[in-house]
Amino acid sequence: MSDESIETEQGKPDRGRFSFFSRSEIPLAVYLAIFFTMTLLWFIQEVHEELTLGLFTELLGAAFTLFIIDTLLVRAKDKRWRVVRAHVDYLIRRNVNRLRDGVTTRVFHFNPDPAAGASTHERVERARSERGRFLDRMATLEGDDLLAELQENSLFTDNAYSWFNDKANDLWEIINMKYSEYMDPDLVSALIQLHTRLKDVCSHIRQYQKGERFSDSRDHYRQAGRLGVVVSLNEIIQALNSLKRQGYSESASLGEQVGSDAEAGLDEA
Repeated sequence: MSDESIETEQGKPDRGRFSFFSRSEIPLAVYLAIFFTMTLLWFIQEVHEELTLGLFTELLGAAFTLFIIDTLLVRAKDKRWRVVRAHVDYLIRRNVNRLRDGVTTRVFHFNPDPAAGASTHERVERARSERGRFLDRMATLEGDDLLAELQENSLFTDNAYSWFNDKANDLWEIINMKYSEYMDPDLVSALIQLHTRLKDVCSHIRQYQKGERFSDSRDHYRQAGRLGVVVSLNEIIQALNSLKRQGYSESASLGEQVGSDAEAGLDEA
């Protein structure tokens, strides 16, 4: 089963098994402290049975009350912000998908082979599937192997610099939006790291372009730019693949759309 079909079947991003504690108003340490104290009282109950039993009962009641209240608060908060969080998740999925398409197109000049006679939607799905396999293969390459796949003439340009910088800024706007506090902390961390790597690519492009300004050190600056961009691109591809596996990648709906955009089979770059 391809990554594209897995993404479609998942439907929603995976928030993890312990998402309740990540959204809880009460720190996990509070529950652990109560549990530890109750365990300690249980083992020392022979010292003063009535006192320890009373304290144990009080702590048990407090833990139960905290858990019930916290559960109700978390559920109420989830219900109140469910629509907003769905829109934020969709915005993230769209940005990740655009990044995946842009990296394959602008960095590697990836061009999927259209299926003759297939419908527009089928061609789009096939193109996305091919793109997923292509990025999976690129994620296994490092150093000179990845460098050999890059399209140097189009990567180290002002146009590419602007694109990477714009996409980094798009992610930064999501991270700093008013409702980002309702996002999973691990997701925010992943987006911040992805933003940083995109900015790093911009720095490496500028490093490469210094070779045009300082002709005597052209080889040095260009090689430094190449080596740096390979490292950053490898981390970007790894991050994009990881986000996609979690369900954070979705193309724009075609609906009944026909024409050049639909025929392209990929998202906008």
